[in-house]
Amino acid sequence: MKNKFIYTAIFTLALPLLSSCDDDFLDVDPEGIILESEYYKNPEEAYTGLVAAYDPLGWQAGDTYHNVGAINAASDDTHAGGGGPSDMNTWQAWNRFTLNPAIGPQEEYWDRNFRGISRTNIILSKVEAGVPGLAQSIADRYVAEAKFLRAYYYFELVRLFRNVPLFTAPLATEEIFNVTQVTADVVYAQIEKDLAEAIPNLPLTVPVATEGGRATQGAAKALLGKVFLFQKKWNQAADQFKDVNGTPGATSMYGYRLLDNYGAIFDPTNKFNSESIFEIVHTNQAKMGWEGWPNFEGNVGVQMMGPRGYSGPTYVAGWGFNPLTVELVAALEGDPRYEHTVLDIKSIKDATYEPSYDDTGFFVKKYAPRAAWVTTIGGEPALNFAVDYIEIRLADTYLMEAEALVQGGGDMSRAADLLNAVRGRVGLAAVAATLDNIYKERRLELATEGHRFDDLVRTGRAASVLAPMGFVAGKHEVLPIPQEELSNTKLVQNPEYQ
Repeated sequence: MKNKFIYTAIFTLALPLLSSCDDDFLDVDPEGIILESEYYKNPEEAYTGLVAAYDPLGWQAGDTYHNVGAINAASDDTHAGGGGPSDMNTWQAWNRFTLNPAIGPQEEYWDRNFRGISRTNIILSKVEAGVPGLAQSIADRYVAEAKFLRAYYYFELVRLFRNVPLFTAPLATEEIFNVTQVTADVVYAQIEKDLAEAIPNLPLTVPVATEGGRATQGAAKALLGKVFLFQKKWNQAADQFKDVNGTPGATSMYGYRLLDNYGAIFDPTNKFNSESIFEIVHTNQAKMGWEGWPNFEGNVGVQMMGPRGYSGPTYVAGWGFNPLTVELVAALEGDPRYEHTVLDIKSIKDATYEPSYDDTGFFVKKYAPRAAWVTTIGGEPALNFAVDYIEIRLADTYLMEAEALVQGGGDMSRAADLLNAVRGRVGLAAVAATLDNIYKERRLELATEGHRFDDLVRTGRAASVLAPMGFVAGKHEVLPIPQEELSNTKLVQNPEYQ
């Protein structure tokens, strides 16, 4: 599928504005300063600046790999895996909760999201000041998209770190080392404000062939509902999700509908399907090689999750990360989603592989590297999997609305309809809309998609479920502020890690 929006993102990487994602958040980029003063003189440059604000969504550098691999390892869905106890030590530290300010995935999460915020603040300041030749309707949309993105990046940060600086305008060089953190409620208030202001000027739908991956009204409402849910604002969450979800099992006003075939959700030939609300896009068109490290447009997480040394049908060898826990596999036994979630190497005829660290023989099937996905158009295949990540999908919002309704004492009949539409899609019988049933359904429906750790933390179950992995209540709900960010700044470490 050709996608002009993503092609533009590839070529934008050459601009000084898009400094390497290995750079420290508080580093000053002189080239970026020069570019900002000279750029945004016409609609084309404004568009490129908007693409720059989207670009960090798909960053593959560092240790997070699309927000899935590292946070999977922190949950009870998967282990860290890989070649040994020091392979991707940041994943290993989160997997065993031996995190400290210097070791863990925190620097990559911090950098990715604050880089995104910096770029959204730049594009907002330029478009709101006026770009010659840019139509007002287009300017309004750009502002709405930038506010959606800023809300997204800040929601990532406040969940992961709780105490972070809040920037709503470009930061002058002399201010960089004097920034301080604000409380989580202040950040959440800004997120809510950004999304409320963005929603009216976002399109209901976008043409996926040319604009797939851009923010829509439905995506913003889904994100706002999630923001409310994490704050336990149950009724407000349910209201947002109701607009997104529509009548359970039917097509919503935004065109969302559960797919009949659960496995088709994750097929890269079925991008932007009716279940996808917000999708982070990857492409093989950049034809990247190792010399391009770490700026890739393909999904390296696919390579990460494949079994090491694999030989056999259907799949290609990967790097052995995120082997499934035996507990997750047992929970999925007998469930129709098992065959689309669990890659059981030992059950494949004529297949062999090399056990990874913490090997169980079970791997993430939703993103396992299939031979049919390997690029043939150039570049290093391991770096060019055109496999998207669906950040928010309809079954997720169905279950979040059901949870909000139960928690807030809302319409229990609708809560049951939402829960059982998800179950009915895979042929499972109806059950009562209880929190236990909803939590169980979320684990099985969304397994290995990066939601489990957050679900355990926000519902207060992390301490009991993750205790065998080393989780300490009152500490490991958040990550430490990265050690590098504390040097010569006024930022302070989260008290749990002091």
